Amino acid sequence: MPVAPADYGERVPKRKNTFSYWPRRLAQRAVHAGWAWVQRTGSVTAEQPGRFRFGAMGTGTRLAFPLGTIFGEPWIRIGAHCIVGEQVTLTAGLMPGLDLGPEPILRIGDGVVLGRGSHVIADTTVTIGSDCYFGPYVYVTSTNHSYDDPHEPIGRQWPRMEPVEIGPGCWIGTGAVILPGARVGRNVVVAAGAVVRGEVPDHCVVAGAPARVVRRWTPDEGWQPPLRTPPPVPLPDDITPDQLRALSQLDEESAARLAELDEAGLLDEAEPKDASAAARLAEVEPGA
Repeated sequence: MPVAPADYGERVPKRKNTFSYWPRRLAQRAVHAGWAWVQRTGSVTAEQPGRFRFGAMGTGTRLAFPLGTIFGEPWIRIGAHCIVGEQVTLTAGLMPGLDLGPEPILRIGDGVVLGRGSHVIADTTVTIGSDCYFGPYVYVTSTNHSYDDPHEPIGRQWPRMEPVEIGPGCWIGTGAVILPGARVGRNVVVAAGAVVRGEVPDHCVVAGAPARVVRRWTPDEGWQPPLRTPPPVPLPDDITPDQLRALSQLDEESAARLAELDEAGLLDEAEPKDASAAARLAEVEPGA
């Protein structure tokens, strides 16, 4: 039998001790504040590397805490302004403590983002170009198990190793796997869950397991098949944070009105100095 609104309020159990709520709330705030401090303090940067001695780490790069497995860091070079998420594994070599020679094994370019829980396993050379964005739980490896001998456990057989290269500007979706020997071109989209092996050309979208090209861009034909949505309009170079904050206060009606004024050329004629002035112009009739 449904409960009437009036009865429902009467049947909700009431807190017996109101004062016990405040200690729990204070404790919760203390725990959150403490964890935030631990995250800030435990993160790894070029200025605060902790126990790690990377071959190179650029300015503005941060490895978030808690860290994943990291070893072979003298043979790992990370560029500037990279974001490495929580629990990301970065390894060079089959195991810790090996001498891998004078050259780096794992190279990560500038502006790279590695999503939470991703793994980059570089037993031989792995190169990630600048401005690549990885979603969470991406797996990149230069090593694969071999199973040539049917009588020997697979884990005891010597693995196969092939270099991996991911070109600049790529977007690697959540849960994608990049296998040994993969050569991913420039500005490639790898769909979530894709398994990539072999050569992938520039300016394309790959999906599936194994991944195949499902869309590609050429100078003559553009994107084929054509994109289903229009490209986003980038922000003007001269826009300021104050203007963005003012625009965020506009409702849909005011924003539509501003668009009409812009099409009519009134915004250019009035030369508003900021978004607030532009918003005030939305109240002016085109014929005024």
